[in-house]
Amino acid sequence: MRIFGKVRHRPSASWRQATDRAFTLIGDGRYEDAGALLTRAADLEPWLSESWFNLALLHKFRHDWEQARAAGLRAVALLDKETGAPDWWNVGIAATALQDWPLARRAWQAYGLKVPGSPTRAGGAGAAAANGEPVGMDLGSAAVRLSPEGEAEVVWGRRLDPARIEVLSIPLPSSGRRWGKVVLHDGVPNGERTTSAGPSYPVFDEIELWAPSPVPTWVVLLEAATEADRDALEQLASDAGFAAEDWSSSVRLLCRACSESRMPSAEGEGEHLDPHDHSEPGHPGPLGHRTAGDLWSPERECGIAAPAGLVRGLLDGWVADSPDTREWRDLEEVC
Repeated sequence: MRIFGKVRHRPSASWRQATDRAFTLIGDGRYEDAGALLTRAADLEPWLSESWFNLALLHKFRHDWEQARAAGLRAVALLDKETGAPDWWNVGIAATALQDWPLARRAWQAYGLKVPGSPTRAGGAGAAAANGEPVGMDLGSAAVRLSPEGEAEVVWGRRLDPARIEVLSIPLPSSGRRWGKVVLHDGVPNGERTTSAGPSYPVFDEIELWAPSPVPTWVVLLEAATEADRDALEQLASDAGFAAEDWSSSVRLLCRACSESRMPSAEGEGEHLDPHDHSEPGHPGPLGHRTAGDLWSPERECGIAAPAGLVRGLLDGWVADSPDTREWRDLEEVC
């Protein structure tokens, strides 16, 4: 096969050695040294799409989106397959990071995805939609691992497009992230979460924060006599357009191997102990809040995502609906 007058061939031994060494350096976090080797590999074999794919990948790891886009476009120009190439996915991530929406749409379509709002030659509403942020892709729910290289936390969210998730859980304050923020995420899932109903959901790794949330995170101690009392607060916050989450039930401490594997999203019912839950009595997580002979403890640590002018009103309204079974104290803004 000929590309731009050149015969496509297998990469040379020098190309393979430079590339292999570069990825070893990437694994050690030595991006500058790896970049020099991958640039040399691209000079040796400029007609190989893999040369530019590898450089685009390196620039993605470095969050250098201009360079990632440039290298990615050179990679896709040399492809010999029509759809499904990961080269296009990397271009889509870089374009999304840069808010280059026409290129992002082109990348997802070239990969084989259906993107609402196709371009029109005459301009008008169709062309305006095609130049704007992709919406309505209906990719459903997924989980995202915040700060995957640090104190990682897996939270739930809604996929806005193939590279972005809006976080709908309330992250712990240690993450520095908030409910409602949008994160850019990688394309290959790193783990899976299953539900009791049967469906499973991929876990993607966060690359970086794409859009922050203006809504602060609060922590409060509740006295909720029953699960229904706790649920009432979560529903009250949701009805107001914000969120409350019982961290006493939703937080599990997992080792890295467990987190990156296929895991149930909840521990289930009854006295069954989840062998993957590494929390301890007196610490956050389902096992840390057990009581002898009874799974429900009235004292709950709850996260709330709501504006400062609303949060106390939500809590007071919750108590007023059932003052004999509900109480709150020690409200604190934590993120």
